[in-house]
Amino acid sequence: MTSRRTFLTQAGLVSAGMMLAPQLLSAKSVNGIGLQLYSLRDELPKDVKGVIAKVAKAGYKEVETYGYSKQNGFWGLSAKEFSALLKANGLKTPSGHYGMDEYFTSGSMDAFNSYIEAAKIIGQTYIVVPSLNHDLIKTAADFRSIADKLNKAAAICKTHGLKLGYHNHNFEWHEVEGTTFYDTILKYTDPKLVAMEMDLYWVLRAGKNPVEIFKKHPGRFAMVHIKDMDKLNHDLNTEIGTGAIDFKNILGQARLAGIKHYIVEQENFTNIDPYKSIAKSSAYLKTKLYL
Repeated sequence: MTSRRTFLTQAGLVSAGMMLAPQLLSAKSVNGIGLQLYSLRDELPKDVKGVIAKVAKAGYKEVETYGYSKQNGFWGLSAKEFSALLKANGLKTPSGHYGMDEYFTSGSMDAFNSYIEAAKIIGQTYIVVPSLNHDLIKTAADFRSIADKLNKAAAICKTHGLKLGYHNHNFEWHEVEGTTFYDTILKYTDPKLVAMEMDLYWVLRAGKNPVEIFKKHPGRFAMVHIKDMDKLNHDLNTEIGTGAIDFKNILGQARLAGIKHYIVEQENFTNIDPYKSIAKSSAYLKTKLYL
């Protein structure tokens, strides 16, 4: 069984004090650093307006949404109301995670159409598929079928001036019949239509090297999720710059990857106030990685 140290060493991303000159890192993000609001999923339903104000105060310029429904909107706010809230706090939202299983299962456009409408109202560019029901991708044939459906969904988005994105976890690298779902969608989706949102943490959890993937598929990764891995317990996240992942090495290849948006996400907080945590991550990205 691969040890924690061996795993990270093989990935070439152990935090070992590797220093890169600022000019070798990615250019400063024109768009600013974003936060996936799922990080604050426990706080948002209680006080959406207060949470958004605190996100802006923590140094973020963008947010990525999740969980929208036509019935509940964005945590009880309509798309227009949520858009006004973001603008009042100096925030933009380039992307959102929208559940697409209904479309991939039955072809129904009901929810999909509502996502398109909401995304346009709040000024998003990307409708991102956050994950998939595993029953939809059991075989290599399933992989190819979903790749085709991603292309079709992306073509629909294009007619509305939007783009489709796909966000990974680690299950996408489970090998079936000599291939993986991630390899399949990279091979068979149209690069002009389908953007990839690479979750760096989950790539490493799958035992893969993000930089090697960038090299094989340059320009495919419009967005990255940045969350650090606790040094002792890989099931846990920690503040950016305090964990095991060498972001200097990975994000030093941002131009090769095609990254346009840097999105912080933290799925759990240990002995720290969530708002202090996200502020700490934002500060590290700005002061140490020059984003």
